[in-house]
Amino acid sequence: MAMPAQVYDAWDSIDVDIFDPKLYEACRRPMAEAETMPPWCYTSDAFYRREVETIFMKIWNFVGRTDQLPNPGDYTSFDFAGVPVVILRNRAGEVRAFANTCRHRGAQLLEGDGNCRAIQCPYHGWTYGLDGSLTGAPDMEETKGFDRADYGLIPVRLETWASFMFINFDPDAGPLKDFIGDLDGMLTSHEMEDMVTTRRVVFPIDCNWKIFVENAMEAYHIPMVHGGSISKHKAKKKRESSQAVDGEFVYLYTEQAGSRALMPGDTGFPEIETLDAKAGAGSYYPLIYPSTMFCCTSDCMWYLEVHPKGPHKMDLIHGAVFPKKTVERDDFDEVVKKYYGRWDQTAMEDNTISEIQQRGINSPLARPGRLSFMEPLVHTIDNWVLDRVLGEDTPAGRGIRE
Repeated sequence: MAMPAQVYDAWDSIDVDIFDPKLYEACRRPMAEAETMPPWCYTSDAFYRREVETIFMKIWNFVGRTDQLPNPGDYTSFDFAGVPVVILRNRAGEVRAFANTCRHRGAQLLEGDGNCRAIQCPYHGWTYGLDGSLTGAPDMEETKGFDRADYGLIPVRLETWASFMFINFDPDAGPLKDFIGDLDGMLTSHEMEDMVTTRRVVFPIDCNWKIFVENAMEAYHIPMVHGGSISKHKAKKKRESSQAVDGEFVYLYTEQAGSRALMPGDTGFPEIETLDAKAGAGSYYPLIYPSTMFCCTSDCMWYLEVHPKGPHKMDLIHGAVFPKKTVERDDFDEVVKKYYGRWDQTAMEDNTISEIQQRGINSPLARPGRLSFMEPLVHTIDNWVLDRVLGEDTPAGRGIRE
């Protein structure tokens, strides 16, 4: 696809409309004929801001599991796509999300993770209950018409599925259950609501969030990037990737014996007893749009939680999740080291190659490429993004690649 050369040079400062659908016609073709997205989709501030506006502010964003917050007053705080958020468990045992912003003059209220009896602003001491209500506002008695009831924390929509927490900044968005769709039934036999999160690791990565997601959802890179690790797994020829599902997700399924959470040759924990025939014969790798990845194998599951930090940066949160019965084993702490070692090595391999790709695609000489038959979901994911960024989420917009 021929592109104006100057677009690759400084597209955020020149008079070129990078949101003109004509520039993406080659991306919208069927996969065997399509090109990859133009490099500016991974480097442009303007493109990233449009993604925040049309995607991250509109959909259900995955932000961990409820077992991170077991006790009243437990909280976790973070920025998601530039929005400071705090999630906490209140005295009634409910998990709630709020804007992490004081209603007085906007100071950030909490940092990191912890436990509190109340939330107090570090600037002027305004204090909020665990339900978000304003309980204390010093020296406001002379302010006319001031009512504490009007100045509670701004709530952020939070819903859960299988103990996974999702937030949504759009008050008009549909319920999480509709967003998840068929995925609930597909993964029912793993009984993830009865699992336990045993480790969460944060990896700052110098790459665009889409680069990491694309890498995670294709097997083409495994012989090169994971040549000394998981590429040695013996898998049957049967691989399945599906787009025809109800819900905002796609998935890979690979049929194989044993756990995909271990290095080849390692032995680990017993298989999950409740798995149905298909789940017991292989592993599911769903992507919940736009950037939540689950990996559900025979003895556990792990998740990849992506927090975009701009066009060139992201945080990856890797969560390890095992059945309660497994975690209660006397040998759990010793055996689980094999799993953590496998995940740490492959995370390093994936994170490194994602940064290498970002450095290359930053070049003003970078151009769109072509896709292998091993990368069907890269094409699907990229077009899902373009549907929203370009405002073409219609049958006509989607039809160009069907």
